Amino acid sequence: MLVMSSPVAASAIKTNKTKVVGTGMTLKSSIDGDVLQMTPEAVKAWQRNTEREFALWAEKKENCDAIGISNFYQMQGLVVSNTLASGDIFALKKLYDPTVLNPYSMRIHLIEADRVCTPYRYGKTRGFGYTTDGINTINKNPIYDGVEVNKNGMVEAYHICDIYPNQSIFSPKKQMKWTRVKAYGTKTGLPNILHILDTDRPEQYRGVTLLAPVIESLLNLSRYTQSELLAALIQTYFTAVIETETNPAMIPFNEVGYGPDDNPENPPDSNISENPNEYEMGPGTVMHLKQGEKVVFGNPNIPTAGFETFFKTICKEIGCALEIPYDTLLKEFNASYSASRAALMEAWEAFRMRRSWLVNQFCQPVYEMWLSEAVAIGRVNAPGFFTDPAIRAAWCKAQWLGPVQGQLDPTKEVKADILAVQHGFKTHEQVTREYGGGDWHENIEKLKEEMKELEEAGLAGGSQNFQNEPDLDPDDGTEPGGGEQNA
Repeated sequence: MLVMSSPVAASAIKTNKTKVVGTGMTLKSSIDGDVLQMTPEAVKAWQRNTEREFALWAEKKENCDAIGISNFYQMQGLVVSNTLASGDIFALKKLYDPTVLNPYSMRIHLIEADRVCTPYRYGKTRGFGYTTDGINTINKNPIYDGVEVNKNGMVEAYHICDIYPNQSIFSPKKQMKWTRVKAYGTKTGLPNILHILDTDRPEQYRGVTLLAPVIESLLNLSRYTQSELLAALIQTYFTAVIETETNPAMIPFNEVGYGPDDNPENPPDSNISENPNEYEMGPGTVMHLKQGEKVVFGNPNIPTAGFETFFKTICKEIGCALEIPYDTLLKEFNASYSASRAALMEAWEAFRMRRSWLVNQFCQPVYEMWLSEAVAIGRVNAPGFFTDPAIRAAWCKAQWLGPVQGQLDPTKEVKADILAVQHGFKTHEQVTREYGGGDWHENIEKLKEEMKELEEAGLAGGSQNFQNEPDLDPDDGTEPGGGEQNA
């Protein structure tokens, strides 16, 4: 409800989605050539072929999504936003028949948190319209809000309802049915379903929304904002009170008049009432009041003068709890360059941590499941993949690259990347992917063609280099070319 109705809550969720995922975390295969005893050329060729095969599956929504709505990169955004809003989300692996355009059978079906719940027949305690804890009467395993665990506390299965809770109340003919899905396949050992959540406590089997610590603050802030808005709207009305000395208790009835639809005696183009207790207002209207009557206009002192200050103070409190600085939460960068940069850096600490969580819980497991099928059907050649876990892990190693931190000063940051590449802290390929998700090798081939065309045209652009670039100065917290300025 808060994400749908509170702008601040929506900003918190959508900011995380944009900064963590953006256009999508892209695969960069990085297999262990030493373990696999492969030459650098062979490693490079294998990686590029695998990335092409994965793109064939991931880039088309009908190839990777079980319901055909989102491609793999859009699904990453859904995972982040729904996990932060609802506490967790589930990714169910399904197998469809391969098609002419898609040789892979694996599909991912994202399931909202509400649909994973304890079946009524296993319920031990009940809340409002649903069952929380329960016991599987067949194997005696405890069930915690749809998550079944064995006697050691290890997750063994998930119970998925075919409809949402309480949906049967509004649709009596629709009966709730649950499907038990084992967490891992018996033969392959691969996950049948991924439970994506960020735990805060040991033995926590369900997630908690990111907004949990600030729900009360967000509700009060929304109420306060709505009350101020309503007061401002009321103030725009032209309100007048008729005071009379003859009978102070008398309140004129229906001061706005009947109107042509209510009083058939008035012509259609007239709204003038003949009732002596009614007062009409209009442009250029001259009114004669009775003896002892006067008109008093209301002048409420609303909105509150300190509304903006109070609103921003509450947002700072909310931002602290959500690890999003106030500047980033409200998208208001009015501080100095160094202060704004510090706010962005602080926010990116949380975004990078959440990105690592997304890779470990969703991107990498999905890639490993896909790679298993690709090797099994012969689309990717990986000797020893199914026989040795160490060899399998070497084939599965990968990096996931997403959008980088926003640039307040692109010139300085590009120079910093050049320096990082020169000293081996980064690679050209990594920097290229970080900036726009491009392919450095493709860029090089394209640059060769462009430089050749420039040289053939007699232009000097083909031989430009960085020899005339200014020195790489460290960031001193000031705007380029002068003292500290507003960002």
